[in-house]
Amino acid sequence: MDIKVQTVNNKWKLFSLLNDKGMEVQFLNYGGIITKILVPDKNSNIANIVLGYSDYKDYESDQNFFGAIIGPVAGRIEGAKFSLNEEKFNLEKNDGNHHLHGGTDSFHHIVWKTESFKKDHSVGVTLSYLRKDGENVYPGNLDVSVTYTLTNNNQFIIDYWATTDKKTPVTLTNHSYFNLSGNLDSTIHNHRLIIDSCKFLELDKELIPTGEIKDAINTNFDFRKGKKISDGITSQTGQNRIVGNGYDHYVIFDHDKKENVVVREEISGRILKIKTNQPGMVLYTGQNLVEGLELSGGTSKKYSGVCFETQSSAASLHHRELPSIILEAGETYEKQTLFSFDVE
Repeated sequence: MDIKVQTVNNKWKLFSLLNDKGMEVQFLNYGGIITKILVPDKNSNIANIVLGYSDYKDYESDQNFFGAIIGPVAGRIEGAKFSLNEEKFNLEKNDGNHHLHGGTDSFHHIVWKTESFKKDHSVGVTLSYLRKDGENVYPGNLDVSVTYTLTNNNQFIIDYWATTDKKTPVTLTNHSYFNLSGNLDSTIHNHRLIIDSCKFLELDKELIPTGEIKDAINTNFDFRKGKKISDGITSQTGQNRIVGNGYDHYVIFDHDKKENVVVREEISGRILKIKTNQPGMVLYTGQNLVEGLELSGGTSKKYSGVCFETQSSAASLHHRELPSIILEAGETYEKQTLFSFDVE
């Protein structure tokens, strides 16, 4: 196993984590952006299975959050405001009237401090950052670290950790777009998903959760027995159409199965299994991707990738029945998402 580091754009570090089975994870210290994940298919052909720019400088103006660490609050905050202890916080409106993914210049646009490590069966890098009290309006000095670990079992693990000296909202995620066909060979229409979930959050026309928890059973949101992504893309159901034909919804995990998510791509034979201690995730199917972006492996188009944004829901700031994202002073935020790669 090995770690390689090189300088790109004369200012950023590009890390490559490599294991003994040919799997490789590449990422920048800028935004913690995962630029490539290279894994074998059923014929042992290795290809990249996440979306990333062919020119690294394009990440500075990226509107898609390709591969980035998202925080301090992943998702949309309704009205770009929230209250804590009767104090009101008015955030940047960077998504219509709402606040998205921590703001324009947040965790996805900072240069993280890095520390590499090697163990017997894994290699990795810990990225760290101190978000100062009042930065982007958020309260509290927030000490954050995100650790990327690659194992010899083709597992890629993301560990999130944070502490604060003042009550503040926190829910972190990674915004990688997966396409298991490899090198953008096809869209994600025929990716087959199993999701351990029977409930999701209803969205309004501005993609803000209404607070209503919907029953997914026997709908296009019921992935418990496996369903192709195309079923939702082509559906005339209101919740699929309201997001632009597809999914951009928070699903609540049942935590009944060994894995929370299983993804299969039949032609390549690649399988992705996701296990997390987060309460749910945003399933986003890339229907809003701009066409013609120069990506590694080809150009972008709608449905080029699918995101599995494991997190708590920012909607809890306005709907108290949802699991809270408030981190108290002195408490520790600890979450993990594990991505396992295999073939069939």
